[in-house]
Amino acid sequence: MFSPLLSVLFFSTFFLSVLAKDGDKSNALLVPAVVPALVGLALYAFSGIFHWLQLFRIGQRFMLPLPIGMTTMAAGFAVRILVHSSPTSLGLNIATTLLILLSPCLFLAIDYVILGRLTSVFGPEVSKQCMLIAPTRIAKIFVWSDVGTFLIQAIGGSMTTSSNIDTIHLGNKIVLVGLALQLVSFGLFTTLIIVFGFRVRSRFPQVWNATGSEGFSPFASSALGDWHILYYTLCLSCLAILIRSIYRLTEFIQGYTGYISRHEAFFYLFDALPLWIAMTLYCVVWPPRFLKVNRAEAMGMSKVPQESDVDLVENRV
Repeated sequence: MFSPLLSVLFFSTFFLSVLAKDGDKSNALLVPAVVPALVGLALYAFSGIFHWLQLFRIGQRFMLPLPIGMTTMAAGFAVRILVHSSPTSLGLNIATTLLILLSPCLFLAIDYVILGRLTSVFGPEVSKQCMLIAPTRIAKIFVWSDVGTFLIQAIGGSMTTSSNIDTIHLGNKIVLVGLALQLVSFGLFTTLIIVFGFRVRSRFPQVWNATGSEGFSPFASSALGDWHILYYTLCLSCLAILIRSIYRLTEFIQGYTGYISRHEAFFYLFDALPLWIAMTLYCVVWPPRFLKVNRAEAMGMSKVPQESDVDLVENRV
């Protein structure tokens, strides 16, 4: 499922950077500060390393986009530091723009899969009555929606580093379209999560009130039964992504000469920080731990799909 998205990410960044390697032509208005970029690099690299450790220690393979996204985001900050020394390098500007602008698409993708798998754990009765979209279709619909908006943003983002003013303005408009579509898509996804929570609470109170008997240990590898921890973490993740999406949309509405674009603090406050907090929560709330528990059978409900069954569903998607 993720191979097209991952391929687009790296191919777009590499291909567009190669096209731009010839020149020091960028009319960059803002030279990034080194210290905040170093902090961003350190934080994303630390969380990314922790995610890789969790992936190899606990699994599962569907979590792979998360450590990849954190790694490419850290790479974006590393290139941002290089831009400070060579602010007119078109290739470096394109690379950092695309890595930081597009890496969050992987964060969106992991949220899509988590929701689909979480709702599937409770069995067909709960998922059918509480979800507006079948769990097997969630990732398919929203990931491919992201692929489309991803391509639009990649094209526009590369154009914003041009030396031609008209090309920059056109690139801003193209990115604006991609960000607007992404915001609408993710807003619909967030609505699914909220509706699911309210419907479970009202229609299946025994599911809503199930907390599990296990104590929460953030660094253990054992299964956990309190699904609310994962659910609320997913909600916080969505909130962070929505904040970031609204910020990016506002930034590109103002254009590259706008107040937000010319003040780097907005980027760190409304983009880098919310995303880092949201994705770092998954370091301790590692989703596969909450998806191992056979909750529905324990509560006398319909059969819960085993891990192999869920993998089968994801493969069909």
